[in-house]
Amino acid sequence: MATANINVRVDSSLKQAAESLFSDLGLNMSTAITMFLKSAVSYDGIPFEVRREIPNAETRAALAEYKAMKEHPELYKRYDSFDDAAKEILADA
Repeated sequence: MATANINVRVDSSLKQAAESLFSDLGLNMSTAITMFLKSAVSYDGIPFEVRREIPNAETRAALAEYKAMKEHPELYKRYDSFDDAAKEILADA
């Protein structure tokens, strides 16, 4: 199969971060980009959601709740282990 070159300009720090990530995954940049292109063709579109970075109402509410929990941990129930939390949840089900 014949190959073709694609030249892409990206921020150098983005390139370094991507190369580091792909290396950890056992990939090089060319293989990772080929995987993306094959996935896009198979999906018949961009293979992930593309949208603004503005959190929706549910995410904003969750972030606000997280902030409140960090500021006032005494107002929230705590568990010594995941098993303890799971037992309580299953008991209420």
